[in-house]
Amino acid sequence: MGPINPLNDPVLVYLRALLGSRIDRLRDGSERSAGASAIEWAIITAILAIIAITIGATIRNLIVSKANSIKTE
Repeated sequence: MGPINPLNDPVLVYLRALLGSRIDRLRDGSERSAGASAIEWAIITAILAIIAITIGATIRNLIVSKANSIKTE
């Protein structure tokens, strides 16, 4: 089993898609509202991304440590 590419982690793939769609919505302008609303969306998205990355990293670390503790003969 080769090294795991962290960029292919499902959580990061999901976050890239989520952030991409949020950025596209912010750039689109069809939902023009106050600039503060766009900033609020960006902040909320950033907070959700940080939470998701933290949870994903924690789960990955737990799985890797459990996998490394399995004895093979």
